[in-house]
This record gives sequence, structure tokens and C-alpha cells, in this order.
Amino acid sequence: MERALVLFSGGIDSSTCLALAADKYGHENVTALSIFYGQKHTKEIEAAKRVAAFYKVEHLSLDLTKIFQYSDCSLLSSSDREVPLESYSKQLEKTNGSPVSTYVPFRNGLFLSSAASIALSKNCSVIYYGAHSDDAAGNAYPDCSEVFNDAMNKAIYEGSGKQLRIQAPFVAHTKAEVVKTGLGLGVPYELTWSCYLGGEKPCGKCATCIDRQKAFTLNGVSDPALN
Repeated sequence: MERALVLFSGGIDSSTCLALAADKYGHENVTALSIFYGQKHTKEIEAAKRVAAFYKVEHLSLDLTKIFQYSDCSLLSSSDREVPLESYSKQLEKTNGSPVSTYVPFRNGLFLSSAASIALSKNCSVIYYGAHSDDAAGNAYPDCSEVFNDAMNKAIYEGSGKQLRIQAPFVAHTKAEVVKTGLGLGVPYELTWSCYLGGEKPCGKCATCIDRQKAFTLNGVSDPALN
């Protein structure tokens, strides 16, 4: 039986990937990997633990904080920059085509490379991750694009001796389509966390909160995490 490793943040996209992997391979054949990279809060990691427990999958963690210690990304505890409280589209109007301030330098490249080593050690044949087209739009997060995914998939496949591949089921889909898939699978979205701020409740104003709320609205339902 094939095994799968899921890059798992505890947010909507990775939780939906986890549901897909568990449905296809069985929870006993799925490993969820959560990576701490120096975020300003641990709410996503806490959410990841809840969702992994819900699906009864093996849950591993990895700390890559030191790799990002030189970055001034506004998501990181090492940075004094404030997280922008506006949509990605408004942020991109000010960046002249560069990634937004919440882009962690080559994060998905590092995550996937690290995941590849662990996946091979755990006898997994596939890595799932939740990149989707809304994040890649306008170059906000270039490491969520189809071009990036294809390049990393080829590198990991060849570099693993053709033992391992990447599966990014939503790379050509919107966040609303991710939520639609997850609703059909019964993903416990009430357990997930997306907000860039670490408050008691989601702020509703940062870009990821805006995108999350829009995705649920387009599916005609309210966000269960806000109920």
C-alpha cells in the first residue's frame, strides 16, 4: 500500500489536502508534517494538532526557524514589520510585481525539500501540499504557482531516484474551489486557523482572513471557525 506525506499547516488548504490523502490512502498510511519557521504566533501549529488528531494520522513537526532568521518577512517574530491589513490585490498595487511582505523567502521550496527527505525515510511515494491559484495570482506567492510546482515536482522525482512525486491538487484552482472540495469531504474547518495574527479570534482584516471569508461566502456558507 502506498503512503503519503502531507505538508500540514493547520489551515484550510492543507487540511483539505489531508482529507484527500486520508480518503485515498487510509489514515494509517498518511503522515502529516507541520513546520515551524519562526511565525509570530503558534495558532496554526495548535490547529494542526487538532486536525491531525481528528483524522488519526501520524503527526510530525520540524523547526526551520534558523533558516529564515535573516528575513524581514512581516510574518516572522524576528521582524518588526506589521502584517498588512488589506487584500493581496491592494498590496500588489504597491509592490511593482514583487511578492507581498508576507512572502517567506522560498518557503515552499524549503518545505518541499525537507518533506522529500522525511517522506523517503517514511517510505512515502507522494507529498501533498495545498498551493492554489489565488495565492499565486499577481506573483503574491510565486512558490504557489503551477510553474514552481512543476519544477519542484521534476526535481524531487529525479532527485529521489523516481521514487517520490508531488501532488498539489489545487494548484490550478481557487480557494473557493478548495473549500467546496473540503465541504464535500466533511473537513472540520472549525478546527483550522488561517489568520496571520495570533489573537483569540481571527482578525478578519489580514489578506488570508479576507480570502478565507470570501471562499466560504462563494460556497453559500458561513465560516464555521467564526460561529
